[in-house]
Amino acid sequence: MVKEIQIRISLKEEEQSDILLLKSARKLAINKKEITGIKVLRKSIDARKPKIVFNYKVAVFIDQPVPQNSEYTFEYKNVSKANPIHIIGFGPAGMYAALRCIELGYKPIVLERGKNVQDRRRDLKAINQDHFVNEDSNYCFGEGGAGTYSDGKLYTRSLKRGDVRRIFENLVYHGATEQILVDAHPHIGTNKLPKVVQNIRETILAYGGEIHFETRVTDFIIANDKIKAIQLKNNTEIPVDKVILATGHSARDIFYLLNKKEIAIKAKSFAMGVRVEHPQHIIDSIQYHCSGSRPALLPAASYGLVEQIKDRGVYSFCMCPGGFIVPAATANGEVVVNGMSPSKRNNLYANSGIVVEINVDTDLAKYDQFGALKGLEYQKNLERLAFTSGGRNQTAPAQRLTDFVEGKLSNELNSTSYQPGLKSAPLHSLLPKFIGGRLRKGFEVFGRKMKGYYTEEANIVGVESRTSSPVSIPRNNKLQHPEISNLFPCGEGGGYAGGIISAAMDGERCAEAAINNI
Repeated sequence: MVKEIQIRISLKEEEQSDILLLKSARKLAINKKEITGIKVLRKSIDARKPKIVFNYKVAVFIDQPVPQNSEYTFEYKNVSKANPIHIIGFGPAGMYAALRCIELGYKPIVLERGKNVQDRRRDLKAINQDHFVNEDSNYCFGEGGAGTYSDGKLYTRSLKRGDVRRIFENLVYHGATEQILVDAHPHIGTNKLPKVVQNIRETILAYGGEIHFETRVTDFIIANDKIKAIQLKNNTEIPVDKVILATGHSARDIFYLLNKKEIAIKAKSFAMGVRVEHPQHIIDSIQYHCSGSRPALLPAASYGLVEQIKDRGVYSFCMCPGGFIVPAATANGEVVVNGMSPSKRNNLYANSGIVVEINVDTDLAKYDQFGALKGLEYQKNLERLAFTSGGRNQTAPAQRLTDFVEGKLSNELNSTSYQPGLKSAPLHSLLPKFIGGRLRKGFEVFGRKMKGYYTEEANIVGVESRTSSPVSIPRNNKLQHPEISNLFPCGEGGGYAGGIISAAMDGERCAEAAINNI
């Protein structure tokens, strides 16, 4: 017999190795000797009150063994001689599209503009140390996409878009820790995710798929409302039958290409702002009601904040406890910041994007001349502003949080995790009023919600601009582009995902749609 139950355990009780066994037996009113095993299904922390509690959902096995194997199996086929499906981009959407093709007996041929995870490291070092951006290999482009070297957070609200558990189990199959199946807010970590990504690549190659790195698509050859061939940067043309477009939210050249060829795209609402960085101990003390070091059993504390300011949402985005701020530009001449955390989340700083909703239909009238690309052009202008005000390199413009709200230039900045460095700049006056004014009000409100959050010990760093795509690529109920019948827009770049897991689910759906269309 198996019983699923909920258990609440105090911080002190969590120290006991057999506490789940004892509490399960007590709740079920049985002798603990009848319990043959306990499997943790979900674990979360409730720190809303000073007495911190761990919430467990467990499966209690009574007089029967705990199964050792997952109920999920992945039956990959040899597709070396199978019909091909071309996939542009090898982030989460492209990777899972390729894996699903192999399961269904089709050969994925992946074209990725960037490098593999190992070779990407040199280009990331160049951004951080030399302030040089390789426009095809950076924190956004390359094997695994933007998530590989910017955190690996797996939390998603997209529970109706597909089998979320299947996506997680496939990550575990490829080397991720089983803890991601349990944690309420799962996270792999920037230091461990590259190996998982490499294992996915090796699976695709082992079963006959192809992955071509440093292969940038520059044109589509179209006839009779179909893509007949893909043109590469070296002018090579590749004949294609079905194309899954999974290029991510920062592949601006693809948006420009589609617009130039008069293939329908649409301006999409998105969000932009800054990244705020606190010493981690401040966030710990607020969230865990403690002074000094947090209890050893507790992870680095995170937070989520949201407020309506003048009819627009101001909210935290991609919060990274115990993490780093990283330079996420995809071209020289722009500064973009993002956050990441290692698996242990043991850095001294906590950072989070704090961003403002932008409605492209009502907020960007001055950019209407750019049509479907108006949000993209607005985004680019803010990134160029950050570049010039930061010193015309990857040094980022920054300000103490309190100075930003009070409208004062910071004479001195706090220490930071951002490796290229910070330069004091009057972000309160440089940011568009639409964004800056709401951020200033938002930080005041957040300071009231979290006592101690509004502090001169925090920096704000500009700009956080790549929260999602400012362009969407339409598709019909068969996931095809309405004008190009063999093009399947996919993932964040198409406007159909908002993170690793939702992008992976969309990749699987697009692979199935492309195959069903054959």
